[in-house]
Amino acid sequence: MLSLVAPREPFDESQECISARMKLKFSAEQNFPSRTMIQEQSDSYSVLIPGLPEDLAKICLALVPRSYFPVMGSVSKSWMAFIRSKEFIAVRKEVGKLEEWIYVLTAGVGGKGSRWEVLGSLDQKKRVLPPMPGPNKAGFGVVVLDGKLFVMAGYAADHGKEFVSDEVYLYDACLNRWTALARMNVARRDFACAEVNDMIYVAGGFGPNGNSLSSVEAYNLQQNKWTVIQSLRRPRWGCFACGVNDKLYIMGGRSSFTIGNSRSVDVYDPDRHSWEEIKRGCVMVTSHAVLDKRLFCIEWKNQRSLSTFSPTDNSWQRIPVPLTGSSSTRFCLGVLGMKILLFSLEEEPGYQTLMYDPAAPTGCEWQTSKLKPSGSCVCSVTIEA
Repeated sequence: MLSLVAPREPFDESQECISARMKLKFSAEQNFPSRTMIQEQSDSYSVLIPGLPEDLAKICLALVPRSYFPVMGSVSKSWMAFIRSKEFIAVRKEVGKLEEWIYVLTAGVGGKGSRWEVLGSLDQKKRVLPPMPGPNKAGFGVVVLDGKLFVMAGYAADHGKEFVSDEVYLYDACLNRWTALARMNVARRDFACAEVNDMIYVAGGFGPNGNSLSSVEAYNLQQNKWTVIQSLRRPRWGCFACGVNDKLYIMGGRSSFTIGNSRSVDVYDPDRHSWEEIKRGCVMVTSHAVLDKRLFCIEWKNQRSLSTFSPTDNSWQRIPVPLTGSSSTRFCLGVLGMKILLFSLEEEPGYQTLMYDPAAPTGCEWQTSKLKPSGSCVCSVTIEA
């Protein structure tokens, strides 16, 4: 029998598997896969653990701590296929074993070079991801879907020549490796991107010739295909996007119909395949994050205030940020454990990462966290697996 040799606390695997199996709850409202789909999944996984029923074998694999996933993926093709599947994440969620890690892109000294670091949960050590494929880029987009990190487009200088990219790369957080995906229909940089209902959307930005774009594309991971959908009402660039309440919100940046920064919000409804506009938006946003269906933003002109947006009534609120370190500190937002983290955009020796807890009692919302990137923070994402 194959086994993973690694330090861990002793436990009775068979009893934990059986206990986890008993905890699985299947309701009549769930959409169960068809018999054909079950057969296809069974064929793709082959025999996961000889001598065990497939459902019990899946639970046993789902109970393994996340840090061992890359090792598990090298055991057999059937294990790798299961770990890469959407079902693996679903089973881990059912048995209460999902782990939340935060991934931070840090810039080297003088902005030279960059790397992704895994700060992990509050009690885990720092890890470094394999280098991103291709040349170093700027103006690219980052999205998380199905426990995977997508890095898209942007621009780079290759052999002294600048070019705008249409390349898309996927980082599999379970297998710790990068894969090239289908390219976009339109190369772009400085655009907005977000995930809504298992689809990735990119909108606006600048094209290869420096022209501002209004085009929008949607990516289907299962088909590995980009599709051009209805465009924005006007070209827009330097903007950002978020997915909340099954809709795509595009804010900030500039557009060809405004003087200065745009305060309008473009909202796309995937069910209706249509755009609408909200007048009250945020401008010149340097970082943003979504927590519990609320958007949190840091604006360039006011780094000492969190702007929060509620899509329920399209209202905005401001939350003062306490002073820590230098008064000129600029922030990059992250999310971990239902809390907002404020990483420093600069390498500041005395700075401690601020942490905001919206659910804490009044007066106790702000604390500090020991989580800190090794360099200046460019962006961050949170991946559950």
